[in-house]
Amino acid sequence: MPTTLATERRVTITDIAAACGVSRATVSLVLRDSPLVRDETRSRVQAELARQNYVYHRGAANLRRRASNAVALVLNDLSNPFFAEFAGGADAVLAEAGYVMLLGSTGESPERQQAVLASMIEHDPAAIILSPAEHSSHERLRQVLARVPTLVFNRAIGDGGAGHDWDFLALDNRHGARIATEHLIALGHRAIAFFGGHRDSSSCCERRAGYRDALAAAGLVADPHWLVECAPTRLEAASRTHALFARDPAPTAAVCYNDAVALGLLAGLAACGRRAGADFGVVGFDDIPEASVATPPLTTVATNPRERGMQAARLVLERLQGKGGPPRSTVAPARLVVRASSLGSPGQSQGKP
Repeated sequence: MPTTLATERRVTITDIAAACGVSRATVSLVLRDSPLVRDETRSRVQAELARQNYVYHRGAANLRRRASNAVALVLNDLSNPFFAEFAGGADAVLAEAGYVMLLGSTGESPERQQAVLASMIEHDPAAIILSPAEHSSHERLRQVLARVPTLVFNRAIGDGGAGHDWDFLALDNRHGARIATEHLIALGHRAIAFFGGHRDSSSCCERRAGYRDALAAAGLVADPHWLVECAPTRLEAASRTHALFARDPAPTAAVCYNDAVALGLLAGLAACGRRAGADFGVVGFDDIPEASVATPPLTTVATNPRERGMQAARLVLERLQGKGGPPRSTVAPARLVVRASSLGSPGQSQGKP
């Protein structure tokens, strides 16, 4: 005769509520760490949960509540200290609001970005904060982000796509690069390079535009040879420094795409026999923590990366709290922080080998 194996019945919220003499809603609030439950009741419910070995199925709870306690943050370049600060700020605000942060990295690959986003969405995040990879496709992103509230950070996607479909938090790239260039012009520099980044990146395009704005206002024209492209990393910037001095006349100063590039340039200048802040002016962009302790300390455009992460998280939380309406674009301010790296004399670098 066949035997029947008895299966153990799953403990439910109803069982816990009955054992404690409270409502199902109270047990649910305890499971979600709600502050609305009295400490004595919370302790009693938690003890009963442990006694009956109750397992909280968060995925099922999310389906019932149509909610999630996770927000995904997908970044294009984890090696950039800017994004470490940005992620820290976002996580602080999300944690305070009761959310956990899921972190993904794309390494500037649109293909990797699609895979990472698809994987994140399998975890049913309440929202996504995306710093997009270079060459991101607006249409392809729409396919994976169609049903998830999303905030795009810094780089526009496609032909202004970020403003059409998703909330957008931008840095004031154009203004920041303009004030950096104006600072070097005010110090007497006339041969000023724009160093680093890729011209087909929207943020690089905006920063180059601000650089040209300042030159044009001063009656100056950028020599095409002074627009030097490189990946926005310290190592590649250091290895590309020689390109600034491949032709005469050579520039006497440079506005850098970001601080990682600027720090690489400081090292590259030393290898070329030049001294940042003495005979060559350098200005970065971002004001990462290391900028103030570099040798020499780095003049830079401050964008407050930790505060930007906090701002991104707050904007996402506002969306999740039911503040509807069309997608919003927000531009964060930028300001110049003057340190020693930009204060060299332009006359001393002219004619150097």
